Amino acid sequence: MSAVSRAPQCSNRANRTPRPHRTHPSRVRRRAALLAAGTAVAALTLSACGSGGTSGGSGNTNFIAGADGIATVEKGERKPAPDLSGETLDGKRLDMAAYKGKVVVLNVWGSWCAPCRAEAPNLVKVAKETADKDVQFLGINTRDTSTQPAIAFEKQYQVPYPSLYDPAGKLMLRFEKGTLNPQAIPSTIVIDRDGKIAARALQALSEEKLRKMLDPVVAEK
Repeated sequence: MSAVSRAPQCSNRANRTPRPHRTHPSRVRRRAALLAAGTAVAALTLSACGSGGTSGGSGNTNFIAGADGIATVEKGERKPAPDLSGETLDGKRLDMAAYKGKVVVLNVWGSWCAPCRAEAPNLVKVAKETADKDVQFLGINTRDTSTQPAIAFEKQYQVPYPSLYDPAGKLMLRFEKGTLNPQAIPSTIVIDRDGKIAARALQALSEEKLRKMLDPVVAEK
């Protein structure tokens, strides 16, 4: 094609009235899907090894959230902990109802979680020192795709108490809205002798903070 024959084509494009840009529907759907996926990843990142929020879900929780990140509920306003049962990391059957009458410290953790590793020695120490005070520590191991890394974690830190294996986080969803439910990893919940939720922390705990949560509940009559 000669230069002369090409010229009118260029001239016609230049003089053409611009049309509004149209986004193909399939592109819109792809962008929406990517945005939704990004939002889901962001939410997962926030809840995994994060401090989470201080809210106990919708409804009237009646809890007091302290500046130290520990939320507590007065004895007469507490709500029952859910039925938590299943297999432990070593394949044994465990039902938390068997510990009613004891104060239960429930820790939600994962072997992949750096804050969980930071708090593990504190949990182990307090668990050993309060065992003769009718205090039972339990764990919920979550988001570990197999039990091997979780069992290695327990051996490394010489964890003396059992943990339920909950890779999909289904046990955490048993906590009702309006209660001090676990909303982050790690989370620690103190359950009183009547099986009701007394305190919660959505952060890695020092020994001092753990005792601050636990000691008042142990002292209750």
